[in-house]
This record gives sequence, structure tokens and C-alpha cells, in this order.
Amino acid sequence: MDPVKVIEIKKSVFEDNDKDADALRTELKRRGVYLLNLMSSPGSGKTTTLVRTINLLKDKLRIAVMEADIDSDVDAVKIKDATGVQSIQLHTGGMCHLDAEMTRQGLDGLGTENPDLVILENVGNLVCPAEFDTGSCRNAMILSVPEGHDKPLKYPLMFSVCDLVLVNKIDVIPYFDFDLEKCREYVRMRNPKAKVLPVCAKTGEGVDAFADWLLKEVNEWKNN
Repeated sequence: MDPVKVIEIKKSVFEDNDKDADALRTELKRRGVYLLNLMSSPGSGKTTTLVRTINLLKDKLRIAVMEADIDSDVDAVKIKDATGVQSIQLHTGGMCHLDAEMTRQGLDGLGTENPDLVILENVGNLVCPAEFDTGSCRNAMILSVPEGHDKPLKYPLMFSVCDLVLVNKIDVIPYFDFDLEKCREYVRMRNPKAKVLPVCAKTGEGVDAFADWLLKEVNEWKNN
């Protein structure tokens, strides 16, 4: 197996980030590329969820993944080995998020062939990634059951900017003080339009609903 490509992300200018993000979205629309920004805490199950989802979609869509971390290429290798899709690692040089220019650098690193779907697995953090528009078509985040159902109250911006919230590790709900309905209520407080999907990346429960949501999103982005 060939090693994955590693791209060292250079520090960008934040003042013009919103303008850069809008320009990137316009370019992605022209190219017919759908970009999903996926955020969460470390250990929430982002990569495992992606592996399950990509394997459901890779025969229907051309998919590429950008894994953002401060260091290492562990997640990019895992995605490539487990799914066979193109996966590159973005090193942020100690920064706890990506912005639009950093995201553009990553997209350039994918090469000239346009995938239908690019998934950006952002740096594991519930604060910084929510503050910077990456130029994505949609924002999604994963909240794992062990983190607690009150996270939308504690990290309001993250839940405010997300179009989709995946509640992962629902298989362990009986062992934690986690109230799914309370979680839904708190998410609605932050963002009434956000969709909440309970999933279990380990068993695959609910992941097909996420895959269906993504497929619909990609088709609408490309055709409307």
C-alpha cells in the first residue's frame, strides 16, 4: 500500500476568511464538488463513522477525504486502507482549526480530478473549528453519548453553525446518563433547523440515514 500524501498547511490571513469562504463555495459549485465540514471532540468516532458511511456511498459517488490534525497521518491511513478512496492528511502546524484558505490548499492537494464529495474531517475540538468558515457546503458534527446530552448548552456556537448533528455511540446509552430527547431539545435551542440523527458507528445502526442524507445533499448541490 502506497503511503498517503501529507500536506503541510501554511498559516493564512484570518481577516478575509468570510470572503475567501464564499469564493471557495462559488468555485466548488461551478466544479460540481460538494464539501462537508465534519467536526467533533477527539474520540467521538468521526473516522469510524466516515469509514462506515464511505463504504455505503463509494459505489455511487466519487469521494475524497481530507484529514486535519496537528500532527500524524493515522486517520488518513485508516480511511485509505478501510475504504480505498483518496485520503490526504492536512497538518495544521499546531493550529486547532482550518479556515477557508487552509481548506483550499487541501483541495488543491487532491489534484485536478473533481470528486463528487469531499469530506473534511476537521481538528477534534468543539470551540475553534466552529469559529471559522471553511467554505463548506454544509457543516456537520458528531456528539458521542459519553460526552453527555448537555453539550449544546456548553458549546453553543458549534451547534449553532451545524446543519446536522450525529449522536454517536447510541449502543451505550443504557450505561450513561444520556437523554436523547433532552439532547434534541438543546440542539433545537441553538439551531431549530439542525437535523439530529442517532447512529452507532461500531454496529452501523443509523449510518445508512447519514449516507442517504449525504447522497441527497450532493445530488441537490450538483443539479440545482
